[in-house]
Amino acid sequence: MSDNRFSCGSSDRGGRSEMVCIETNRILDSCRDRDCFEDVKVLLTDFGNDILEHTTNIRAKNACIAWTYIGIDPVKFNRGFYSVTIKFYVKITFEACLCGGRSQEFDGVAVLEKKVILYGSESNVSMFKSNPDASDYCSVPEPCCSSKNVPIAIVEVVDPMVLNVKVREPEECCGCCCCCNDIPEGVSSRMNGTLRDTEGRYLTVSLGIFSVVRIVRPAQYLINATEYCVPDKECVSNEEDNPCAIFRTMAFPTAEFCPPGYHPPKGDHNGKCGCGS
Repeated sequence: MSDNRFSCGSSDRGGRSEMVCIETNRILDSCRDRDCFEDVKVLLTDFGNDILEHTTNIRAKNACIAWTYIGIDPVKFNRGFYSVTIKFYVKITFEACLCGGRSQEFDGVAVLEKKVILYGSESNVSMFKSNPDASDYCSVPEPCCSSKNVPIAIVEVVDPMVLNVKVREPEECCGCCCCCNDIPEGVSSRMNGTLRDTEGRYLTVSLGIFSVVRIVRPAQYLINATEYCVPDKECVSNEEDNPCAIFRTMAFPTAEFCPPGYHPPKGDHNGKCGCGS
């Protein structure tokens, strides 16, 4: 932003540029993927299982990733390559139609798993970092953990798209199984009840996910940097007590009313108003 000014960054005010060494993560390999997981069994609470026994008309309202497990292991006989195992724990909100035209919402969890193989290079260095809390010389240090030859895997993902929902009868077998004991506590605590498997009706969903996976390692780089100094811009406090007066000073959010990717034509608009005016 043009308002964020820093006096030391300009040469006429004594700004000094120098070469500095920084430590950051270097991306060694990455990939993007679009995965479609078909007929994944959904774990429900007792409340959800009871609703499922009294309806067959169910739709999914939204889905979000409540938890993610990422494991990384070296690939045998392929030095420098690593297998990344990813488990997505997806919380899905459903809506069911009940007797009397009533609707009821309930939540469920679907577990998705995928694996990718990426190049992560090799390193024979063990890394140890100091603990800022252990400043007392006489204190008993905690066990120090080090990692060797294992890079870091990072996963970026958007919220899943629910492509299909099916209500299945007990005799149907979808070939998918998920144990409630495998659900992390962080996911279970977000549910309104205890997740239980059932021998009666059950739900399956088909989900689409866009993701990017990358492998990084710590590295040191020499860069050209300018010293950071106190900014010129002063902090402005709000001294107006009238909320409507404050609201009138806000810029109108024109971009929020324009369709994504819309670029109004330049030139004469024939006197018509629009997002490009």
